[in-house]
Order: sequence, then C-alpha cells, then structure tokens
Amino acid sequence: MFNSKASKLFFSVVFDLVGMASYAIPVVGELIDIVWAPIAGYLMTRVYPGQTGKAAGILTTIEELVPGLDIIPTFTLTWIYTYIIKKEQTETVEALELPQA
Repeated sequence: MFNSKASKLFFSVVFDLVGMASYAIPVVGELIDIVWAPIAGYLMTRVYPGQTGKAAGILTTIEELVPGLDIIPTFTLTWIYTYIIKKEQTETVEALELPQA
C-alpha cells in the first residue's frame, strides 16, 4: 500500500487533509484531534518505517494534540524530507567519499 513514492505522497496529502479537517468544526475539531493524534502517529510509522518514521510519528502526535498546529502538513513534510532532502544528503556524501586504493 505504501510501497512507491507516489502512493506515499498521495496518502501523506490525504492524512494531512484529515488532520486539518478539524478546523472545519471549531470546538468539536479539537476533540477529534485527541482521537486522531495517536492514529496519525501510528500511520506515520507505517508510511515511513525506520528512524525517520518513529521521529515523525512522535512529532505528528504532538502536532495534532497542540491546538493551532493542525495547519502543519507533517506527513507531506516527511515525504519531502525522505525523498528530496535526505536523498540529496546521501548523494552529496557519496560524491565526497574518496576512492579506496
């Protein structure tokens, strides 16, 4: 389900929209966040396995629990980190490695 970059991006956008949907219902929305926060944290670890997913899962749970932070697209930002920022860092390190004699 979360195997390709495209599917991860799609679900990241969907999960971010679900998290932001609580803004549509002023008071009840914050109560919905209490239920959504641990679900979002768990989903983050499933979409992005490994250390990145664990760290992002914790941050996502906190972001959903703190009022007013729902606007942050945590899933999409994690996709950007995983497939753009981290990839560039890896390529830079590989380019800097010295050939072994």
